Amino acid sequence: MGEATVKTLEGRAATPSPIVEDEAAESPVRSRPRPPRTPARPSIWFEVMLIAVSYWTYSLIRNAVPEQKSQAMRNADWIWQLEQTLGIAVEESVNHAVNSVTWLIVSMNYYYATLHFVVTIGVLVWLYRVHPGRYGAARLVLFATTGVALVGYYLYPLAPPRLMNGQNFIDTVLVHDTWGSMASGNLKNMSNQYAAMPSMHIGWSVWSGVIIFALATAPWAKILGVLYPTMTLVVIVATANHFWLDAVGGVLCLMFGFAVSYAWYRALPHRLPQQVVELPRDPGAGGVRRFLPAART
Repeated sequence: MGEATVKTLEGRAATPSPIVEDEAAESPVRSRPRPPRTPARPSIWFEVMLIAVSYWTYSLIRNAVPEQKSQAMRNADWIWQLEQTLGIAVEESVNHAVNSVTWLIVSMNYYYATLHFVVTIGVLVWLYRVHPGRYGAARLVLFATTGVALVGYYLYPLAPPRLMNGQNFIDTVLVHDTWGSMASGNLKNMSNQYAAMPSMHIGWSVWSGVIIFALATAPWAKILGVLYPTMTLVVIVATANHFWLDAVGGVLCLMFGFAVSYAWYRALPHRLPQQVVELPRDPGAGGVRRFLPAART
């Protein structure tokens, strides 16, 4: 039989075009990956207010978590036994060794009390001034990391090694009469002492180190980006404020923070444009300013 025909409006027979049908059949819908979000220019006053309110909220919630002392002590015993099984329970040896060098342990006490805030805020300011296009994504990582840590404090109260019963850890702040910890001495009532898991000293320091290493251009700055979280790990153990596994918890929270930021911006912070270019107001859009990413550097 001949080729199939179709009726036209005039009633005449017409042969369908096999070329059109073949092209339609052979051109599947191609899914293109969504481009990263266009970063907005951060406002200095909004950022200052946001950071201040966020840290106040974080401190309020963290300290409002019930101090479940008995459960926190049981969890600390379990962590310590697990580390002994894994062969990594050297916190007590490190604590005693560093405590024998007075100038070193006193320096670590002040390191623990200050750099946790100073370096984190410093990196945020540096991002805001030098990498405004990446600031929002990096800030979201930090906020999401801290937010999920609050869940950990609530669900898993944990006593730090210096508060364990039946162990020989030294509370270096009390012994050397320094103010190196908000959970020791006269300041202990201002902070929940049983919120050691996860360690945000590690979460924030690794965040700072990763950002510095990824975005800094000077080799010495990249080296500092690696050394800072490494030194922080030594400090939190030497001062008996955390177990090794608390640091692992902090890193896991940071990974969650990066995942949240990636899901929102569809790119890691260092993959976003460094600058944000402000275009003239668009009359067709009601006079709203538009922003475009600058060329990546």
